[in-house]
Amino acid sequence: MLLPRVITAVIGLGVILPAIHYGGFFYMALVGCIIALCLYEYGLALTAGKHPVHRFSLVFFGLLMALAAVLGRTQLDGVDMPDNLYPLAMSIIIFGILFVEILTPHRSWERVCNTFTGVFLIPWSLAHLINIREIAHYGEYLTFFMFITVWVSDTGAYFTGRFLGRHKLNQEVSPKKTWEGAIGGTVLAIGAAIAMQKLLLPTLFTVQSAALMGLLVAVIGQVSDLAESVLKRSMGVKDSSNLLPGHGGFLDRFDSYLLLAPVFYYTVLYTL
Repeated sequence: MLLPRVITAVIGLGVILPAIHYGGFFYMALVGCIIALCLYEYGLALTAGKHPVHRFSLVFFGLLMALAAVLGRTQLDGVDMPDNLYPLAMSIIIFGILFVEILTPHRSWERVCNTFTGVFLIPWSLAHLINIREIAHYGEYLTFFMFITVWVSDTGAYFTGRFLGRHKLNQEVSPKKTWEGAIGGTVLAIGAAIAMQKLLLPTLFTVQSAALMGLLVAVIGQVSDLAESVLKRSMGVKDSSNLLPGHGGFLDRFDSYLLLAPVFYYTVLYTL
C-alpha cells in the first residue's frame, strides 16, 4: 500500500502547491471541489451505515454554506457584501433543508439532523482554508506553513507509529494510531514549523511562536483526525471512499483541517 500512497501524495502536491501559490479563483475552485467531494463522501459513509441523509441538500446547501463563509470574511473587488450576510445565509440553509425534507417521501428527523451536521461541519470548517490564503501580505506563506506542517505531522506519525508504536492512542476509535506515533508526528511538526519560520515567515513568527504554532497544528490536526474516525467507526466503514489510492477518500485526507483550519485562522487573526 506504500507505493500507491506515495504516488497519490506526489500528484496531490503537484496540484495543491501551485494552487496555493497562485491563489485567487484557482485556489478557491480547488477548495470548493474538495468541499463538494468531502460532502459526497460524508453522504456515502452515512448511507453505508444505514443512516438517512439527504444527498442533494447536503451538497447544494453545503456549497452555499462554504460560499457564505468565504464571502463573509473576504473582500472582493467591486462586490459589496450585505452586513447581514451570515443571518441571511443561515436562514436560507435552514429553510431550504427543512423544505426539501418536507417534499421528500418517508420524512425523517434523523435525516434532517444528519444533513444539518454535514452542511454545518464540513463546508464551514474547510472554507477557512480560503480565508487563510486571503490574509493580507502573509496568506500564501501561512497556507504553506499550515499544509506542510500537517503533512510532516501525518508522515511522521505514520512512520513513527509503524516502527516504534507500542501503546494504542485510542483502540476503539482508531486501532492503528499509537502514542509513539502521535508524539513523533508532533515533534517533527514543531521542527518543520521552525524551519518554515526561517524560510517563509521570519518577520511574522519568532522561533518560539513558530514552535507553538507547530504544536497547535500537530495537536489540533490529530484530534480532528480522530473526530473523523469516530464518524467512520460509527458508520462501520474503514475509509470515506476509495477515490485516493492509498489514502482512502478526500474526507480522510482533509479530516485534519476540519477542526484545524478555523483554529489556525482565528489564532493568526487575533494573536499575531
